[in-house]
Amino acid sequence: MSVHLRGALAAFVLAVLAACGGGGGGDSEGGSGGATTTTTTTTTDSTVAALGDRVQRFLVSSQTHVQGQVDYPQTPPVGGAHNPTWWNCGFYSSSIVPELAVHSMEHGAVWIAFRPSLPDDQVASLRQLARRPYVLVAPWADDSIPAPVVASAWGLQLRADTAADPAVAAFVEAYAQGPQTPEPGARCTGGFGDPE
Repeated sequence: MSVHLRGALAAFVLAVLAACGGGGGGDSEGGSGGATTTTTTTTTDSTVAALGDRVQRFLVSSQTHVQGQVDYPQTPPVGGAHNPTWWNCGFYSSSIVPELAVHSMEHGAVWIAFRPSLPDDQVASLRQLARRPYVLVAPWADDSIPAPVVASAWGLQLRADTAADPAVAAFVEAYAQGPQTPEPGARCTGGFGDPE
């Protein structure tokens, strides 16, 4: 099976799972007056080629709003129960609250977490990616994440050794408000946090 066909098939399956798996986490803050709109992301052949088989896929079974900490099975998390408030998209130089970032991913955000030890020039590169809509970039609390740069979207994750890896930008292009989004059209502003 070609890489392009695999990517298209995966996007279709994720869209079906998102459509069937909703419930419990619906937001009345999204879109306009709570209406859900469909957002289509066009993924180019070069984007699919850059990602290849590097994207890990996870089944996310909950969208429940909860208070307090959640014990997520992945680090950083790729979805699940989350805080009723989302974290505003943009760039942050300090770590953020995972339960709020997961809510942002429910709205279609790509969350890029990086190790605090990442070199400044690479952090600057990630800062540029955070200028795009529906992109949230912040350091993890410590260097314990599984790669120097980890990009996550609802049910999806990419690990990279450097911010310059073309797969990082390709992941953003493919999945910011992508077909995996449980609540397309919901906001990534007006929540918590002041991006730099």
